[in-house]
Amino acid sequence: MSHIKSRKHAVAGAVPPLTAAATLVALALPAIAQQAPSLPPVQVRDAAAADFKADVSANPKFTAPLVDTPQTITVIRKEVLQQQGAVSLGEALRNTPGITFTMGENGNTQSGDSITMRGFDTQGSIYIDGVRDLGAITRDTFNLEQVEVVKGASGADVGRAAASGYINLVSKVPQADDFFAGSASFGSADRHRLTADLNRKLSLGSGTSAVRLNLMEQNGGVPGRDWVKNKSFGIAPSIALGLGTPTRIYLSHLYTKQNNRPDGGVPTVGLPGYYYSITPSGNAANRDLQARQSFAGLTAAAPDSSNFYGSIQDFDKIEANMFTARVEHDIAPGTTLRNTFRYGKTEQFRMVTSVIGPTFTTPGNPFTYTVARNRSDGQNRASDGGQGRVQTNEILTNQTNVSTEFMTGAFKHNLNAGLELIREKQDKRHLMFATGGTGANNATVPAASLYNPDPFFLLQNYAPQENGSYDKGETTTIGLYAFDTLKISEAFQLTGGLRADRYRTRFSNLRMPVGAAGTTAATPLTTARAKDSDTLFSWKLGAVYKPAPNGSVYLSYSASQRPPGGDAFTLSTSNTSGDNPIFNPQKSRNIELGTKWDFMDSRLALTGAIFDTVNRNENVTDSVTGVSEQIGKRRVRGLELGVVGQITPAWQVTAGYAYLDAKILRGTTGSASATTDGPLQWTPKNAFTAWTSYRLPMGLTIGGGARYQDGVTRSSAANPATANGIYSSQDYWVVDAMIGYEINRNVSLQFNAYNLFDKKYIERFNNGGSRYQPGVPRSYMLTANVKF
Repeated sequence: MSHIKSRKHAVAGAVPPLTAAATLVALALPAIAQQAPSLPPVQVRDAAAADFKADVSANPKFTAPLVDTPQTITVIRKEVLQQQGAVSLGEALRNTPGITFTMGENGNTQSGDSITMRGFDTQGSIYIDGVRDLGAITRDTFNLEQVEVVKGASGADVGRAAASGYINLVSKVPQADDFFAGSASFGSADRHRLTADLNRKLSLGSGTSAVRLNLMEQNGGVPGRDWVKNKSFGIAPSIALGLGTPTRIYLSHLYTKQNNRPDGGVPTVGLPGYYYSITPSGNAANRDLQARQSFAGLTAAAPDSSNFYGSIQDFDKIEANMFTARVEHDIAPGTTLRNTFRYGKTEQFRMVTSVIGPTFTTPGNPFTYTVARNRSDGQNRASDGGQGRVQTNEILTNQTNVSTEFMTGAFKHNLNAGLELIREKQDKRHLMFATGGTGANNATVPAASLYNPDPFFLLQNYAPQENGSYDKGETTTIGLYAFDTLKISEAFQLTGGLRADRYRTRFSNLRMPVGAAGTTAATPLTTARAKDSDTLFSWKLGAVYKPAPNGSVYLSYSASQRPPGGDAFTLSTSNTSGDNPIFNPQKSRNIELGTKWDFMDSRLALTGAIFDTVNRNENVTDSVTGVSEQIGKRRVRGLELGVVGQITPAWQVTAGYAYLDAKILRGTTGSASATTDGPLQWTPKNAFTAWTSYRLPMGLTIGGGARYQDGVTRSSAANPATANGIYSSQDYWVVDAMIGYEINRNVSLQFNAYNLFDKKYIERFNNGGSRYQPGVPRSYMLTANVKF
């Protein structure tokens, strides 16, 4: 039994707007079709001339240009994504080093954007236009202007957040212009993708209004993976009123729908570092067989990485709606008041089959080798086993902030201050009759052949439905913040921020009974309730020295807090869980020393920084005494370098390198799996990424890129005990290439080749080391682009 040392308080008991979309199309299409001679000439937008480099963040909380902002910030613009053919957030994040992706614990399979950045889980620190975006969804890029990756403790910006920083997705908005851009892509694994971006200036309000409609449809498989598929649709209508006037109104809606067949992974048997052993037991004959089976496991060949071990009936259905209204008013020159309202809802219904451990039944006969499949935990009236999910996430928020410039004596201020009201809810329902197996609770799913799995295996009594069990969580937050850049002289300035969040989290769950009353298999109905409330203070301060107008040298310090329940609203009543509200928030701080320079008339930016991030108040349970204390501490020290922009008007580049020295400073002790002085799981020591393109005469553009990443470990144990599976992945290089041809000013073709040298590597693997998802092999995509 575990005991607790703590002085904190105790535990207490859509439908898409098709009508709106049709209205926008009706507004826009007749205007495109008109050929009256009185119309102004068509304006052609030259995407090839656009720069990879951003000078400022889209977030008004950053009160200085990026070159003068004392923090590592990577801005990935849509022009980079278009050249690379990057269609998901995961693909976009390949342009910044130090990010990895995870797969889940043991037999459970995560879905959506499961991101680790600089050694910390960042899945709950993803934002759209500065508003937190939760839900297990794979985010698409079709409605994005750019992706901003902010690194280091950033609680002053966004409130509760990962110690590593956060990711902000910046949406497209209507422009005071007329244009149309569309694309049709076809590629390996029978993939196709269609997009359209239509912007039309309206005559309302003396031509100060505009509408914009972004559309996306895609369908197809995943290169190198049998039977896995991704199918999605998205529509994003928006309208802007008062463009170019002191008062501007933006109304938008984002609707996405996905119907995928998810990937439960491939067994890690036969991969470098794979280990397998059975503890001998029984009589001499059994021990001899077990020894031969252990040897068979160690020497078995790796199965084909394209094998699909799931069921053809696996599915992952997601529907998401997000409504946003933003009003901006220029009170006076240099002073703007903004108010943003948003309601978002994401619904997911999923069932996935994953693989667990192998069995080498007859050593020396590969036809008898099997691997167990997991769809539930055998008590699917009580829980979903991690493979089935019926989950709804909702957010309702209102942000009001003011940006202003003013003088106090000889000092100039750029100030942004505001109030944020947030209500976030998560409702997770549980399933029965979802396993499709046999035996008790229909839980026994037939094992798969290791080398020839059958995705058409029979599902018994398969009728997924809710069983009454649930997990519900709700967090309400009131946040006050202020940011200021104080210009002391042309050479010196200070940048600071402060945020206070008053939050309240409530959590409840219910588990339906399992088994007949009075039997050993009986599990009674159980309920749990917990709540937590507190005030979090986060802040940052940076000193900037400008030896020249185009450069800066800075030193910054930032501090954040993450309360129990974190980002998923799941409070715990476990005596050892950090999500138990008896414990205090985790606290992180980041110290960063860096420099930023703009060259070539500010067309090219070079950045470099060394940093030291520490997260403390982590829970540690002593393996001998069973006492849980908040004494855990981990640290990530490192270096990050970056370059982005134009070397010449025809030659563009974006590249980054990160060195991460990550370790557990204080963790568990007194056991074989002690973590003190161990590495941080999922954290590469070295990571590099680069993409460059060159525009040649005759309408040709060539481009290419490379990515390198060191291997990562699945455990933070200092001296990990030998266990079945793999302990770490291998390092890898991947090279991509692109060639484009502009047929005329309206039509162009683009051909992308991915993983040119067909490198086999692990994209992600699970905490148990038993299964992985392979990186995409050599594959291709041909895209036709149209613009008017």
